[in-house]
Amino acid sequence: MHTRVVKNLNSWIEVSPKHPFPVYNLPYGIGLFEDGTHSAITRIGDFIVNLSLLFQSGLLRADGLTLKHLAAEYLNAYIALPKATHLAVRERLIELLTEKNAGLYKLDKDLKDSILVPHGKVRLLLPVKPGDYTDFYSSKEHATNVGIMFRGPENALMPNWLHMPIAYHGRSSSIVVSGTNLHRPWGQIVPPNAENPIFSPSKQVDFELEVAFVTRSGKPLGQPIKVNEAEDYIFGLVLFNDWSARDIQKWEYQPLGPFLGKNFGSTISPWIVTLEALELFRCEGPAPEKELLPYLQISGKKTFDIHLEVDITPNNGRPTTVCRSNFKYLYWNISQQLAHHTVNGCNIQAGDMMASGTISGPSPDSFGSMLELAWKGTKPVKLDDGSERTFLLDGDTVTLRGYCENDGLYIGFGEATTTILPAIDYYNSIY
Repeated sequence: MHTRVVKNLNSWIEVSPKHPFPVYNLPYGIGLFEDGTHSAITRIGDFIVNLSLLFQSGLLRADGLTLKHLAAEYLNAYIALPKATHLAVRERLIELLTEKNAGLYKLDKDLKDSILVPHGKVRLLLPVKPGDYTDFYSSKEHATNVGIMFRGPENALMPNWLHMPIAYHGRSSSIVVSGTNLHRPWGQIVPPNAENPIFSPSKQVDFELEVAFVTRSGKPLGQPIKVNEAEDYIFGLVLFNDWSARDIQKWEYQPLGPFLGKNFGSTISPWIVTLEALELFRCEGPAPEKELLPYLQISGKKTFDIHLEVDITPNNGRPTTVCRSNFKYLYWNISQQLAHHTVNGCNIQAGDMMASGTISGPSPDSFGSMLELAWKGTKPVKLDDGSERTFLLDGDTVTLRGYCENDGLYIGFGEATTTILPAIDYYNSIY
């Protein structure tokens, strides 16, 4: 079953030009409504669509779809449904929102007003409860920049990097939705010119501009997902900020990699943009620089042209855009990432999250972290208010945005926004 990819869809709901949520987008999220109920939702223009009430009205039907899949605190059960069900739901939503004779337009006003709710009246929640979270390291520019800083240009890329997508397993319980603020973390850091660590709040809190994909239900344990079928097991994409405490990470990461420098929090956008909505923005990624093993070889357009931006807003200040990058810069695409993740038989579940790793581009203004933008603290980034940053200060708000634009069609991912709060008073908090 295929979904329509016609871009000239017009809704009877007014949507302004370049609005991130036209009828072609129809992302998924979870909303908390004023009456205290949770529901799976989508968005068109400035309205949230309550999918539970739409189902109860009798207008939304698809094979296998029940109210319990929609009236839920997370989308996991819905994502676990067959892909054919999701495609049927998308087709029906497009029909309901573009054709006045399809039923929704003609509903009783009170019922229609309960289904179509102004977006400001709905609280957006974490869309999935990720059982597992993996963070890849798939941007060649980012990996090269970090390698140059810490190992020199002659050893910038590790020998394995061009042969397989590198990744580590992160902490799923500390993934939070946009709008959730995080405290500056404590940990062991080694001051300059010191030999031994001290216990201190991090002085080098950093953002990482990433995009994550959310998985469908996978194959049984022991059965790999092949690269040419990987997209059948990917539900959609979210913006992802993989917060990092660089000074904690620097001391702890050898020999087993990131730990406390990463797991204090990761921020995602509340909307999952489906692969179907991204179909018209397909493009080719970088060509492999070494011959790949057969299980990683691809053909055709396997990535997407997604423009990405990062703003830093000081406390009581105005935002400065410090980074403009693009998802298409990733050396390893999502199909290769999932194929490698499962090649040993590792299983995946509906709602698992796979982050891309920092997405840096070829120019300094496209570097996806403060570590790179300020080049390890040696080139401070100037904000519009005249202040400078090498890393983030308490009260700084970081906002990630993403959008696609192609020949008059525009869709967006919304935002992933978090403010860094001061470190807690560690000693008084436990004694």
